[in-house]
This record gives sequence, structure tokens and C-alpha cells, in this order.
Amino acid sequence: MREILGRRRRLRFRRKARAARQDAAVTFAVQWDWPVLPGVGLEEPAPVTKTAGDGDGRVCACPDPDCVVPGAHPFDPGLLAATTDERMIRWWWTRRPDAPIVLATGGRAPCAVSLPALAGARALRVLDEMDMRLGPVVATPTRWSILVAPYGLERLGELLYAKDSVPSSLRFHGEGGYLLLPPSTTGTGQVRWEREPLAGSARPWLPDVEAVVDALVEASRATPGGGSRLAY
Repeated sequence: MREILGRRRRLRFRRKARAARQDAAVTFAVQWDWPVLPGVGLEEPAPVTKTAGDGDGRVCACPDPDCVVPGAHPFDPGLLAATTDERMIRWWWTRRPDAPIVLATGGRAPCAVSLPALAGARALRVLDEMDMRLGPVVATPTRWSILVAPYGLERLGELLYAKDSVPSSLRFHGEGGYLLLPPSTTGTGQVRWEREPLAGSARPWLPDVEAVVDALVEASRATPGGGSRLAY
């Protein structure tokens, strides 16, 4: 009896999680005008052929047995298929309810600046101390990503060229890039909001990339003795 009740609870939890993913994808695409698509996701491993995956034994559903970002990237459809069309979003997540939500960054969509998780936690504390206004922040077990207003590669290049130094831990998700959004599950674990979008927002406010990079560079230099708070 306990086994049956436990199975029912797991099925209810799975159905709830699947509905939450589809609802989130529709919100991003339709309400916020963020183009999204389903990520490749995870699957049960074939005997012997695959070894890399998450803690529950599942592996990336792509053909690469040594995928370094299991479940956490586009595959089929490709990144260019990202859309804000509600019918397409619902069709995708009806067919693949466990698929992670992938945001195609750049263009009219948000971009992001990401750091290793430990550096990201430190950076947010420093930015709060500096009264830096931030928008949504996405967290995974390995990296944290600060969402910023859309920017072009030329603008980013000019910004970085003007800096004496930029922390090597930073990565930039701009045009032609992508970022996973909550609530998704990948080979490294859950994707969640570290800073959630404000409830009831028609579309989340996003800071300019210049302001975020300036603040992160300043935070990186803020450790006495020449160390960096943003180091790996």
C-alpha cells in the first residue's frame, strides 16, 4: 500500500512539474516576448554506451556520449527555431513535457552575464552592498547568470576593449547564444531563480550590460591584497 501511495505521489509531482514548465515557457514567450525552445533534455542511458549524466543516472539525449553539458543545450529543433508563438510552445511541451526551457539570447530577448556559482553568490552580495539594481538572476549548481538588456556583439566588444582587465570567470550570453530558464532540469541539477522577476510584471526590468560589467569589475578589485571576489 505504501508503495502504491508513493508511486501516486511521484506521478502527481511529475504532472505538476510538467505543467509548471509549460506554463513558464508560455509566460516567457507570450507575456514577456522572449523567444524560447525546448532543450535536448535527459534520457535513460543505453547499456554501456553512455556514462556522463546527472545523479539519477540519466544522460544527455543528444548523440554525443561525452556531452559536457548534458541536457542543457538545443538539439532538435535548433536554436534558430526559438519562437514566441503560443501554439508552437504548447505543442513542443505537450510532446516533450520534461524538456528544459532554452532562451535564445540577443535580438529582442535578454542577454546575460554569467559567473561560476561561488563567484556569483559573492558578486551578488557585493553588488547589493553597492546598491546596484539588478533584474532576474538564474542559478544552476555550477553557474549564476545575471540577465541584462539586449546588446550587440559590437557594443560588447567596445565595452570590454575599454577595460584594463575583466575577470576571466565571466561569460557573456549575447546574440546567437542561449541560456536555460527555470524550472528546468539538466545533468548538473535544477535551474532556479536566485532573484525572481517581480510578481505581476508585464515584462521584467533588465539592467544595461555596461552597468553590470562595471560593477562586477569593481567588485573583482574589492578584495584586499589583490585577490578577486569573482575568482573560480
